[in-house]
Amino acid sequence: MKKIMLLSLFATTFGFAQKKTETNTSAPKTDTIVLAGGCYWCVEAVYENLMGVEKVVSGFAGGTVKNPSYEAVSSGDTGAAEVVQITFDPAVTNLNEIFKVFFTVHDPTTLNRQGADVGTQYRSAIFYKNEAQKKAGQQIIQALTKAKAFDRPIVTTLEPLTAFYKAKDSHQDYYEKNQSQPYCQLVIQPKLEKFEKVFKNRLKQKIKVQPNLYTF
Repeated sequence: MKKIMLLSLFATTFGFAQKKTETNTSAPKTDTIVLAGGCYWCVEAVYENLMGVEKVVSGFAGGTVKNPSYEAVSSGDTGAAEVVQITFDPAVTNLNEIFKVFFTVHDPTTLNRQGADVGTQYRSAIFYKNEAQKKAGQQIIQALTKAKAFDRPIVTTLEPLTAFYKAKDSHQDYYEKNQSQPYCQLVIQPKLEKFEKVFKNRLKQKIKVQPNLYTF
């Protein structure tokens, strides 16, 4: 990844936060977007710390099975992806910023894979609920591709959101509840540290991380 070019493009092309519009009283107070960027525990932990995000729910989307279980999705047979449903305040953040975070904290060039997590359930995808979200996703992918921000082609898919299924309660707020676990320290924590470094002015508060007990 060409990190300097990527961050420069984000800074000059896509505004961080949407300015609050005082005259538009009919604007919705919150909006939602569903994203897939590998293990939902990772994506959830990042967005829970972004200003303007009110709620992040881990779950599944994009498959052929109604209300699939975690085990079924993990088999790769359902066609579903691990996703997060992000509820945000458009007066504080917007799709541009949410997409900037998305393309910063995961690798959009690896097909059906994020690190050691392999399978279609770990694909990179934007699940759009309307044409505005679809267009916004297309625009940022086109801009990143034109700028050659990554060394390989972006494989992030744009898929219509037909249904979102919430994962079990034990899968919600996973990092917050299990910070000392190896996966949290070795996989999730580096993403949080990168997020904090790049978006330090957009954090709800300083991210508290546990000392890494698994450095070899």
